[in-house]
Amino acid sequence: MKLSVIISFLVITSLENASAQNSYFKLGQQALMDGDFKAAVSQLEKACLIDSTNANALWMLGYSYYHSENYKKSIAAYSRELLINPTDANAYYYRARAKSYLGKDNQLSAADKEKYLLGAIIDLTKAISINPNDTQNKFLQTRGIAYREYGLFKLQATGHFYDKNRGVNSLKASIADLEKVLADNPDRVDISSLIDLSKQKLDEALTHR
Repeated sequence: MKLSVIISFLVITSLENASAQNSYFKLGQQALMDGDFKAAVSQLEKACLIDSTNANALWMLGYSYYHSENYKKSIAAYSRELLINPTDANAYYYRARAKSYLGKDNQLSAADKEKYLLGAIIDLTKAISINPNDTQNKFLQTRGIAYREYGLFKLQATGHFYDKNRGVNSLKASIADLEKVLADNPDRVDISSLIDLSKQKLDEALTHR
């Protein structure tokens, strides 16, 4: 086969793949906007199969998996997106939320729970470092909740996963994060309730011998 024919074939194939990828991407985007996350997953999976380097498609795929409660696949999609765009604070945020959900799954081993709960805190800390001026304080608020969940896990776990000091320190960190959010939003009753819950759990941990 002549080189010119091979080049022509490659160009045509590339254009066809680009057209198909663009079509799947648009269909997935529309499904996501319509709130049909399962349909979005179906289309975006195809788009990412054709072009695994499309950060926008991967981000939407992770978001669609998240809202379809497929948290492991959401984590995987956001992890791939972050390899391409490592300063995407919102990708870290949603990956953290997916990890938090998995960390509360009672079907998982203690080791997996710790991996996901601690991973959520690490991701949220990364998001805060990338965007420290988050006006909605969603990163800080979510980390405050994640700290509480991790603290309770360390206080309730058995064997070498139990660690009172780390549990207490995590609850203190939860309170500190949430109090920062409340300082910026003094009228938020929901944050006050979250602080009271973390303080209650901290008091119980300190009085329990």
